[in-house]
Amino acid sequence: MSAKDIYHETVKRALQKDGWTITHDPFPMQIGRKRLSADLGAERLINAEKGTQKIVVEVKSFVGRSDVRDLEQALGQYVLYRQVLNEMQSDRNLYLAISKPAFKSVFTIELGQVLLKNQIVKLIVFDEKSEAILQWIPD
Repeated sequence: MSAKDIYHETVKRALQKDGWTITHDPFPMQIGRKRLSADLGAERLINAEKGTQKIVVEVKSFVGRSDVRDLEQALGQYVLYRQVLNEMQSDRNLYLAISKPAFKSVFTIELGQVLLKNQIVKLIVFDEKSEAILQWIPD
């Protein structure tokens, strides 16, 4: 099992505060004989007619020497997990959870904006101090 991100428990608590039930920690995935795991699986009841919304969350801290290198690594993992979830025919949406400072340094500049504009990645932006979800992108 790989090491948990430094914000793993923070994101877990933030999701719970936001009304999510953590269903998996970690969330298991398999394709062929290869086993992978994203950080969290969660769900919440939308309403009686629409049923339950389910997500998989990969937490990334962006604390390396280079934001671009951290982004490259996070995106590679995100794309891989999204493809595996598609092959598994999962009904869960995949999100990348990042802190507000990471969002400001990476996703408010052109490099990050092009990823959001082209809907390459879905984000959960959280505040690490208050352990709160600040933004879902797209919402």
